[in-house]
Amino acid sequence: MNSGLRPLDSYIISGMQFFIVAIAALITSGLTLFSGFGLGTLLVPVFIIFFPVEVAISLVAIVHFLNNLFKLSLFGKHADRPVVLRFGLPAIVAALVGARILVLLSGLEPLATYQLFGQDFQLTPVKLVIAFLMAFFALFEVVPSLEKISFDAKYLSLGGIISGFFGGLSGHQGALRSAFLIRYGLSKESFIATGVVIAVLVDISRITVYFSALPRADFVENGPILLTAVIAAFFGVFIGSRLVEKITIRTIKVIVSIMLFGIAIALGLGII
Repeated sequence: MNSGLRPLDSYIISGMQFFIVAIAALITSGLTLFSGFGLGTLLVPVFIIFFPVEVAISLVAIVHFLNNLFKLSLFGKHADRPVVLRFGLPAIVAALVGARILVLLSGLEPLATYQLFGQDFQLTPVKLVIAFLMAFFALFEVVPSLEKISFDAKYLSLGGIISGFFGGLSGHQGALRSAFLIRYGLSKESFIATGVVIAVLVDISRITVYFSALPRADFVENGPILLTAVIAAFFGVFIGSRLVEKITIRTIKVIVSIMLFGIAIALGLGII
């Protein structure tokens, strides 16, 4: 926050920050019930607007984890245990690797610095990597051929490795997880529940790395906005669970993808 702001300006900006995070968490947590992914995909860029990349991903991981625990209480009994083991165990290990790489990237020096409209901006390795991944996974939301992509069931363990790795690195685990699970012949309830159990395992794995590598102050000082996002996400799940049979999300996915591309470009240029 700019220390030169007047107290009233600071309160207004802080209030807008809480409002934007709450609305994003509410909407995306409801949508993720239908797609199997989406919460991290949108919340990460929203948090990146206000926090450093590695802190944003870590905070969203906590929201993602607690939100999935809530979903687990609603749908957990439908999870397919053999699929959870074949997909989830490799995902845990891969998430540790991805999270460690994120921490290493965050410690690297900027690649370049430039000025625009009198402001200094930095191109950092972690921002460029996350910007690329954000733009790539946004394609899964808007391109029909990618949205429907799936993989043969025999590649389930490989899917766990890939999904877990990107989950640890950038938080984008759900799109790939859904692409692998969709071919396994699960019912809608089992698909949702199995995905939730796997997501919880990956979240535990990556949060362990984030907590051990990042300053505790990053989590403690941002407790209020974290709590706001968690509560809003819970409401999103509750509302979404009542609308499973009634809602279509194609238009919303297109809007979300446009927003993601915009954030990715700004992040890649070092503007945010």
